[in-house]
Amino acid sequence: MKDSTSRKEARQEPHDEEWLRVESLDLDAQGVAHKDNGMVVFIEGALPFEEVQLKVHRRKNNWEQGTVTAIRKESSQRVRPGCPHFGLHPGACGGCKMQHLDAAAQVAVKQRVLEDNLWHLGKVRPQNMLRPLEGPAWHYRYRARLSVRHVVKKGTVLIGFHERKSRYLADMQVCPVLPARVSAMLMPLRALIGSMDARDTCPQIELACGDAEDGSGLGAIALVLRHLEPLSAADVARLKAFSATHEGVQWWLQPKGPETVHLLEPGGLVLAYRLPEFGIIMPFKPTDFTQVNAHINRALVGRALRLLDVQPQDRVIDWFCGLGNFTLPLATRAREVLGIEGSETLVVRAMENLERNRPAVPGRGALAPTRFVARNLFEISPAMLVADGAADRWLVDPPREGAFALAKALADLQQQDELPRNGWTPPRRIVYVSCNPSTLARDAGLLVHQAGYRCTFAGVVNMFPHTAHVESIAVFDRA
Repeated sequence: MKDSTSRKEARQEPHDEEWLRVESLDLDAQGVAHKDNGMVVFIEGALPFEEVQLKVHRRKNNWEQGTVTAIRKESSQRVRPGCPHFGLHPGACGGCKMQHLDAAAQVAVKQRVLEDNLWHLGKVRPQNMLRPLEGPAWHYRYRARLSVRHVVKKGTVLIGFHERKSRYLADMQVCPVLPARVSAMLMPLRALIGSMDARDTCPQIELACGDAEDGSGLGAIALVLRHLEPLSAADVARLKAFSATHEGVQWWLQPKGPETVHLLEPGGLVLAYRLPEFGIIMPFKPTDFTQVNAHINRALVGRALRLLDVQPQDRVIDWFCGLGNFTLPLATRAREVLGIEGSETLVVRAMENLERNRPAVPGRGALAPTRFVARNLFEISPAMLVADGAADRWLVDPPREGAFALAKALADLQQQDELPRNGWTPPRRIVYVSCNPSTLARDAGLLVHQAGYRCTFAGVVNMFPHTAHVESIAVFDRA
């Protein structure tokens, strides 16, 4: 259903003359309708409650997929897209999927996706739905991986995202989801790469933006240039000249794997983000994992800690802790914090950030005793949970794969009396931050039906406006 269709195949498919009423949106932001014979139809560009015709691209025994060609009854929530490169036309950018839907309606769709996943996959109904966590709908994307291609036939360099369902790059001149200064830099970047000797051997620029030192907005703009061949002295000079004429830009070079990334010119602005509610500053490298949406991340950390309701006497474990995005704020509230992460590199970076923030600053005291350990969190066992010691509260923030092994180990400890506990007790409350509603639902099912928890709160976090990506947060309390 989700595979690409070549342009040639798409042109050969006939138009479907039947008018269909769209019932809902799926996880890929496609309209879902049914034909009179019961066949499911997935329609790109269609919105719920619209009556549409489509051009079919793929047919299977029990479903079809196509693109809207005509709308007889339009949704009241359809809006004009904010980006000139968005749409269903040839060459349209594939970076966003929902710009034609009102921003508030996008959030409502994501909330429904979360509720449906929790019930259909985990048989869990939250006792309370949280108000969606929202932020700016534009210029929010502080991280991006931009492809680069020198197109000889067109005599130009393209930089940006791929076309919708295509291996070709979109001819992007602006991108309203990137910070305004970065969007305005796209055409100068294209000219820069086009002027370089290495224009055919630079396939990617990774973007990472930091906060200004006073917290007032955008600070350092790190551009990581992947280059397959050594750069000439002339090209290095071109890169330095570009950063000298564009405020905040610092070039990082990546000749091979991520471990080879290094700063071209030492000095300049420090790449960091801030969590002002907790008096925390988080320096990071452009290859470190940080959240795409800095505005939402600040709000998310605040909400997560309020929901966790950490008390001064509590010991807390932060699972999948990364750089310490939640760990260090937790250390401003708890008696003791343990951060556990799968990547040894991130553990080293988290320890550096701990030392950076350990002293007291105006508005907060010194951080509580905190340590970090590296461990494979996809192979965790009940014995490992016991070895880490009891904690009053858990913060869980896994990647898309979820935290199945962790939830399973907790459930096994609750169900199997023969397992040694050595005084270990389960956490009273768990706050689970998720970037995949299906794996959250799976893990919620384990926590509720086998580990003895109730799902007391859940809600969406609109980390990626105009996309179908669903981020969420859920709270589990001991029954």
